[in-house]
Amino acid sequence: MKTLLEPYLFFGGRCEEALAFYGTALGATVSYLGRYSDSPDAIPPGTLAPGFENKVMHATFHIAGNTLMASDGCNSDSSFSGFNLSLALPTQEEAERAFNALADGGTVRMPLSKTFWSPCFGMLTDRFGLEWMISLADER
Repeated sequence: MKTLLEPYLFFGGRCEEALAFYGTALGATVSYLGRYSDSPDAIPPGTLAPGFENKVMHATFHIAGNTLMASDGCNSDSSFSGFNLSLALPTQEEAERAFNALADGGTVRMPLSKTFWSPCFGMLTDRFGLEWMISLADER
């Protein structure tokens, strides 16, 4: 058995929208999606914000063989702070495509450009507030 470190992202009521967006932008695939209403156990009263009964309790999705998990959380409060997701792609064309797709509806913080550490690197915040660093994969 191996130890895993997998990001778990909370989208504050926009999880399904985010999963669809990452599917289009990055080819993400969802392997599991469970709603609060699917839970075999009753959700304790007062845990969920009103209207969250049919929101995503847990989802597992994959981007280029990497596993991430996601949820709507229990309320509409969601913010991503203190970290970025780093996505290294094999070609400049793929990096440009992913960068432009993720930037749609978001904010470019640093356009894709050559840096001293990478021939192609850029930073953006996507429409969900998730921060990304896009680069070329180094040849190992």
